[in-house]
Amino acid sequence: MARVKPKRHNIRVDMTAMTDVSFLLLTFFILTAQFAKPDIETITTPSSISEKLLPDASLMTILTTTDGRFYFTPVENGTERIALLDKMGEKYGMKFTDAEKVAFSNVQSIGVPMNQLKGFLDLPDDERKAYKSKTGIPMDSTNKQLTDWVQQSLAVNPDYKLAIKGDVQTEYPKVKALFEGLRDIDFLKFWLITSQETVK
Repeated sequence: MARVKPKRHNIRVDMTAMTDVSFLLLTFFILTAQFAKPDIETITTPSSISEKLLPDASLMTILTTTDGRFYFTPVENGTERIALLDKMGEKYGMKFTDAEKVAFSNVQSIGVPMNQLKGFLDLPDDERKAYKSKTGIPMDSTNKQLTDWVQQSLAVNPDYKLAIKGDVQTEYPKVKALFEGLRDIDFLKFWLITSQETVK
């Protein structure tokens, strides 16, 4: 007697809900992600085994290139950036137009002396983004514009934090001048940005 084969039913799984959830999650992560802006100059940081993370908010950054040029990146808050520009203008006897203030609120980094700042801010957007400074912000024993940027930023908001991203080949006298300038304004706590080194 032949065995009766049970009738097979096709199993149908409705994936519509799963697809909807996947696209909602993907959209959420894309819209909330903060993309890191590339540095204005290529900087190879020294390595360390430190695992401390930088604070996310209220962080200003100083970049130091191999040839000792300094760039200053203010905190990203547009209103506080404009207040910082006004304070630097007062200190150096300069007035900035509304268009220059808008440009400053959108600029990535400052890498020019104060006497060239207005010309830099008046450049078209694409030229300003591609601009490479030949001098950087002055920082030596006679001209301490870089520490003025830090000091005036702290006058806008004393809760600002500072990170320094220096190239591994930057000469020590340049870095020493920066540290001494920060000491002179009594700003003694800051982060040094390094790349991760594996522990052996």
